[in-house]
Formats: sequence, C-alpha cells, structure tokens
Amino acid sequence: MTDPELERWRLVLGEPGDAALGRRPLAAETAARDAALEWLYGRDEELGRRGVRRAGGRYGGDGPATLTTVDWLDDISRLFPRDTIERLQRDAVERYEIHDIVTDPAVLERVEPNQSMLRAVLRTKHLMNPQVLRLARRIVEAVIRQLMDKLATEVRVAFTGARARRPSRFRQARNFDVRRTIKDNLGHYRPEDQRLFIETPYFFSRIRQHIDQWQVILLVDQSGSMTDSVIHSAVTAACLWGLPGVRTHLVAFDTDIVDLTSDVDDPVELLMKVQLGGGTNIGRAVDYAAQLIEQPRRSIVALITDFYEGGSEERLVRTVRGLVEQGTKVLGLAALDEQANPVYDRVAAQRLADVGASVGAMTPGELATFVAEQVGR
Repeated sequence: MTDPELERWRLVLGEPGDAALGRRPLAAETAARDAALEWLYGRDEELGRRGVRRAGGRYGGDGPATLTTVDWLDDISRLFPRDTIERLQRDAVERYEIHDIVTDPAVLERVEPNQSMLRAVLRTKHLMNPQVLRLARRIVEAVIRQLMDKLATEVRVAFTGARARRPSRFRQARNFDVRRTIKDNLGHYRPEDQRLFIETPYFFSRIRQHIDQWQVILLVDQSGSMTDSVIHSAVTAACLWGLPGVRTHLVAFDTDIVDLTSDVDDPVELLMKVQLGGGTNIGRAVDYAAQLIEQPRRSIVALITDFYEGGSEERLVRTVRGLVEQGTKVLGLAALDEQANPVYDRVAAQRLADVGASVGAMTPGELATFVAEQVGR
C-alpha cells in the first residue's frame, strides 16, 4: 500500500513524482484525481518550456480519452472537497480562461455558484446567447443572495445605532463598553480569585435615529480589474436602498457613464447590465456626481477605483477640491471587497487626499458603518 503522504506529493508533482513511489501504479481514486488535475494544469505553457510532462497530459499517444468540461466538473465534485473544487473552478475560468464553464448550458447546470463563477459570468456574458444567459443568471442570483444576507446583517447593526464616543447612562448589553469597564475597574482585581469585580460598568450611547436625509453617491470604476468592487458596490447600494435618512445613487463608469440608480433595488438585474472593461475617465464621473448633489453638506461621494486616470488628472483633482470645499464628504476607496487588498495609483490617490478627500480601503460593512455614523450626526 502506498503512503498517503507520498501520494499527495505525487499529485502535486505529476509524472516527475513517480520516482517517489518506486514507479508503483497509483490507487484508482488517486489516479482519477491526477487525471482531473492534469486536465486543468497540464495546459500550463510553463510546463512545456521547462520540459515537464505530467501523466495523461495533452499530448499525442494512446492514453485515456480527453475529458470534456462536463466530465471534468463531475469528476472534481466527486473527488475533491468543496474548497478545492472552488479553487479548481476559479483557476479554470481565471487562469486558463476555459470559457465554456460559464457559456455552455450543460456545464452551467453543474457548476457550483460561487464568487469566482460570478466574476466569470460578468466577464463573459456578452458571449452568451439568451438560453445560456438565463442559466448564468442562476449563478448571479445565488451568489448575490449570499452576499446580501451577510451584508444586510452588518447594515442593520450599523443603522440600529452606531456607537458614539460619549458614555451613556442607559444600560443595555449591546452598548456595553468592555474596554473602559475593564480599565476603570482594574483596582478591583483579586489575584487570589483570579477575578475582576466590576463596581462601575460603562456603556456607549447610540447615535440618534431621527435624521435628515443624506445622499450617498457610489461611483464605481467598471474597468476589468475592478470586478469585485462592482459586485460589492451593487450589493452595498441594494442594502442601503430604502433605509431611513439615506438616498442612494449608483453610477458605473469607464470612459462613459451609466447611472444604474433605477436598478439599485435589484442587484442581480443591475449586474447583468454592467459592461466590464474599457478605459477610465474618473474626472468625468466625479463631475457627474457633482451634478447630482442637492445638499452639499449632507452628501457623501464614494469613489471606488484604482485611481489610474485615463483622462485629465488635473480635472479630477479640481472637481474633488470643489466638492470638499462646499462641504461634501469625498471618499476615495481603492477596494471594496471582503479582503480589501488595494492595488492603486498611490500618486494620484495622494493628490486627492491633499485636497481633502479621505483615501483608503473599506469593506462593504465598513462603508455602511461610515455612512450610518455620518447620517446619524
């Protein structure tokens, strides 16, 4: 019997790892896993340049018949755990651009809805006929439902009443100030009991909820690199839609501008209309947002972009300066996904920060909390 640890290394190394097994044949299930991995990773051009050949690869000969995409999806769903399946599907569509995963009806019926598949649908929906588009919509709806459920909870918490810095004499468990309570009661710690006795508990106050209306304008760069930001902006706008004290706008832009506000309450429909790719004219989008503002001191413009300006950077800086001077809060967000790992033009972002914009990265939940705190003041 082959050592399971050695078999795992054999799956990683492919055919060059046969020596580690003493050239013994793989167990049936391990061989099936190896074939599934080879179907995907055997197409890596780097292997050929390095003279590496994996067993069962994309070469001539009398080996096993080539798997179809449908067969491959069926195999990996049987052979691998869920996390691995999602990684394999993501590599298939993003690394090797196997478009039939999201454009072939037979494949779409089997694929597991996840955010990688959603990104792939948004990037390739222009290739789909109406029948395939209907099937692809299932993926969009399933993933958006998951994201909405998660973010809606964060938004409800934020708008239940964001915590203020001042203390409160109203004692509610959800407003308990743990840090101050511990700090101010350390004198009552009893080492012999290893317990801290609370003499005076402290609580936060909550921001008032009877508030005047604010405008929140989300400007989203829809260039190809910003797919995650487009997805999460659509979900964020939908969660903010209809909240007391908030009027939400969602505007997508590249070199053109598309006002998607009429579809904000239906993020699935909204995303099916977005066209990813193209150039970028950030200044033009910010100019458009400026025209939407009704009460400057009760408006938030959240610019979600990588800050790589394809138009006039001077125009962008000038418009942002004008918004800040009139009292509008301008946020420059380099990312709006769950990881918030920003990749952006730091020089351009710094120029906007220098004229008063707040530049950084926020997850959707953090943005909702920021809006709640501003609206409740």
